[in-house]
Amino acid sequence: MRHLITLADLTPGEIERVFSITEDLKTKFLKGLREPLLPGRVMAMVFEKQSLRTRVSFETGMVHLGGHASYLGSDVGFGRRESVADFGRVLSQYVDVVVVRAKRHETVVELAEHCSCSVINGLTDFAHPCQAMADLYTIRELTGTLAGHTLAWVGDANNVARSLAIGCGKVGMRMSMATPSQHQFDEQTHAFLQREVPDLDLEVTTDPARAVRDAVAVYTDVWASMGQEAEREARRRDFAEYQVNAELMSHAQKGTIFMHCLPARRGEEVTDEVIDGPQSVVVQQAANRMHAQKGILAWMLGAKS
Repeated sequence: MRHLITLADLTPGEIERVFSITEDLKTKFLKGLREPLLPGRVMAMVFEKQSLRTRVSFETGMVHLGGHASYLGSDVGFGRRESVADFGRVLSQYVDVVVVRAKRHETVVELAEHCSCSVINGLTDFAHPCQAMADLYTIRELTGTLAGHTLAWVGDANNVARSLAIGCGKVGMRMSMATPSQHQFDEQTHAFLQREVPDLDLEVTTDPARAVRDAVAVYTDVWASMGQEAEREARRRDFAEYQVNAELMSHAQKGTIFMHCLPARRGEEVTDEVIDGPQSVVVQQAANRMHAQKGILAWMLGAKS
């Protein structure tokens, strides 16, 4: 039994194995074949936060694999009617895997400690590993390789940025981050990265043009994530010089792609010209959430592909 709480839970070889399964399943999917690798398997989805991509991609992917997805709403009382430990011990008697989208990272860690089945982090304030897996797979799909390339992150050092940093360290990518000094990774994150991916080549700067200069992909996200709505106006001021627009993209190499995990606040972190432009791969990136998560589920539950 394996959990996926952060990408630190996977070795470089396991990431490559998941990507290989993903590629195989996506190729078959595009030919009209939905291979039922997980017949009779059940996935429970426990979400404390709203979702489009994570929920639909996991539900659809599990159906493609021949299993069943059970979305558990507020009526199950997660975190309210009983302890997380009791919830996990009981729920894992019924299902093969649990996907959790939680407000606090500690909630997912605690749940995994008490579940007798696999637990996948569908998003927390600390990490978004499934998003990062889909993102890295998308870059690999478009460039053919990951090692030796640079991924530029422009904006808030949030959960997605943290997961991408771990992923880059695992696959041999360099990461260049342009973030205001007051919004950069904290000491806890730097310690985590040093411990889990000591070979990560990470450059942190306050200059967006410098960050994107050698990048194969430029990535941004909203400046105020879920739970930070009260900070939105202050963050708009802090990040005013960090918008990904045509002028900033002009500092990147020819052929550099633009990425965003969505949803986007158009006109804030990115302009319409960029997100709707020919360099944008946000739709392919979103589609690959389903394919990468099918790869994760098939690998995690021991399917033969």
